[in-house]
Amino acid sequence: MSDDIFNAVYNKALDLLSRREHSSKEIREKLILRFDDIVNINSVITKLEENNLINDTRFAEAYVSSRKRKGFGPKKITFELLSKGVSESVANRMIDEEGGWKRAAKLAFTKKFKNGLSSDVKNSLKQKSFLKNRGFGFKEIESVFGDDML
Repeated sequence: MSDDIFNAVYNKALDLLSRREHSSKEIREKLILRFDDIVNINSVITKLEENNLINDTRFAEAYVSSRKRKGFGPKKITFELLSKGVSESVANRMIDEEGGWKRAAKLAFTKKFKNGLSSDVKNSLKQKSFLKNRGFGFKEIESVFGDDML
């Protein structure tokens, strides 16, 4: 009977992984919702990691790239990765390797604010707040509002 459960858990994990990359924490949480056999779930996770079907570094790399394309900054993406069980060192390394965050901030800004920079102080603060809420840091925000990017 235990082999049947292991196979069911393993096949469900493969099904989830066939749709997109997942972190090991995400897979574990999704499997726990469907199966109440933590021993088999842990065995499946271990086997998937050993076979490189679950790889938190590969997941983080794909996640960073995807979220950056959607206009999110490094701080927000790092926070999201940590909440998905990716280690801080892997998250930081993937953020650093991705690079181009000033350009990403500019692209997010121009997509949201078609009329460009506001000369009104109140609106300018709203524009900066938008970028801050998207997860961009001071350097990236100032690069959008500074002379070097206009």
